[in-house]
Order: sequence, then C-alpha cells, then structure tokens
Amino acid sequence: MEKLIITAAISGAEVTKEMNPAVPYTIEEIVREAKSAYDAGAAVIHLHVRWDDGTPTQDKGRFKEAIDAIKIQCPDVIILPSTGGAIGMSEEERLQPIELRPEIASLDCGTCNFGDSIFVNTEQMIQMFAKKMKAYGVKPELECFEKGMVDNALKLYKKGLVDGPLHFNIVLGVKGAMSATVRDLVFMVESLPENVTWCATGIGKDEFNVAAAAIAMGGHIRVGFEDNLYLEKSVLAESNGALVEKAVKLAGIMNRGIAQPDDARRILGLK
Repeated sequence: MEKLIITAAISGAEVTKEMNPAVPYTIEEIVREAKSAYDAGAAVIHLHVRWDDGTPTQDKGRFKEAIDAIKIQCPDVIILPSTGGAIGMSEEERLQPIELRPEIASLDCGTCNFGDSIFVNTEQMIQMFAKKMKAYGVKPELECFEKGMVDNALKLYKKGLVDGPLHFNIVLGVKGAMSATVRDLVFMVESLPENVTWCATGIGKDEFNVAAAAIAMGGHIRVGFEDNLYLEKSVLAESNGALVEKAVKLAGIMNRGIAQPDDARRILGLK
C-alpha cells in the first residue's frame, strides 16, 4: 500500500473554545495547532480561519496571514484551504482563498442537511467553483457526504471542469447526512472510479473507526478539531497533534507508513 496521508482539519467553522479551549481562533493559535499536527505526522493542513473573537471568515487577507505564518514553522506542509466556509456564507465569500492559488482546496459536491441547517451547494455553484479552481490552477479535493455527491463530482470530470487524477474526501457521520459505518465507507469507495485517490473523514465519535477502516482499505485519513474534539470518550484532546499522534499509532499497528509532504504531493499528483 501507499504511505498514509494524514490531513489535520485544525479548526473548522463550527467548533468553539467553549467546546474545547484548545480550538484555535487567532493566527498564533492556528500556527500552534498546525505545527502540533505537522510535528505529529500530518502532511496536509485543512484550513479554516477565524477572526480573533472566533467568528468564521473566508477573508482572503486573513487566509494569507495564516498561510504565511504556518509556512514559517512548517515550510513544506501542504495547506488545503476550505471553500465550504460556514453555513450561510455567499459564493463570493467562500471562494476568496482560491485567489491565493493554493496547491489544493476543498470543493463540496452537493447540498445536504447539516445539523439543523442546510449546507447549500447547487449544481450551478459546484460548476462555478470548479471553473474558478481550474482557472487558478488549484486541484480540488472533492468533498462527498453522500453517494449523489460522487456522481456530481464525476459529472464535473466528464465535462472537463476538473482534471485527473481525481482526489475525493468521503465525509461520514454528519448529522443529517450519511452515517459512518464501515458498510457506508465501503459503499462510497466502491462508487469511485479506478485510478483516483481518496481520504475518509469520520465525524465525532466515529473519527477513528472510520480512520481504521480507511487505513485497512488503502485510503488516506483526516482527523482534527473540525471533526472531533475528543481523544477518547469524555477526554478532550489537548491539541490537534494529539489526534494525529493517535492516528499515527493506529497506522503503525496496521503496518502503514506515514507520508511526508513530498510523498503526499507525489501521491496526490501535485508535482
């Protein structure tokens, strides 16, 4: 099997310090959490940013400030900005980080229930996001919460709006979307075409169950505060690094080597 790419989703847009005091808001805190994850073995940092009071933002300047600061501490890490932003943001807000021309960024591939809200990604929006990413030379990570989103992603490919090799992130366990069982993960992976790469993300208590299945199946994994705040039941993780360390130990038990950033670039077709 290929070495395991670990992505650390260090902050998200929904979690708060009231839930876990280590959730980062400021640039200094974001750098601290990115470095903790990188030092523990993460090759990719999935990045949301906040204002200092914790308010989610897609402001291009704030993203640049965070990316530049992370790169000082982790020069070779892959930074994967979110274009999902936060529920209710406009298309124009969400797309701002693309103008910084990152190597790779998230592209959500459909609308779904998201807790008590609706995460809106219409077909027109998905196509527009894909066109802008292609224009800026940004590889999309195709975020799929349901099987229909895989189909939407493949339509983009057939229309020439995204280029291969394709990379998917299968997100399971969001309240209101697809559940996070091994059966569900197998079904989603079997729905992918050949010659693609994929990562799996489990939400909350399902984070490491999904990670274990993905590691065994030859996929890659995402962990971090965006998805889960606990190291184990009732034990808050002190850092994103602690979650990455747990993932590295799990991979070791299952005889998967850990990808460094240059390994990850090769595997993902970024170089």
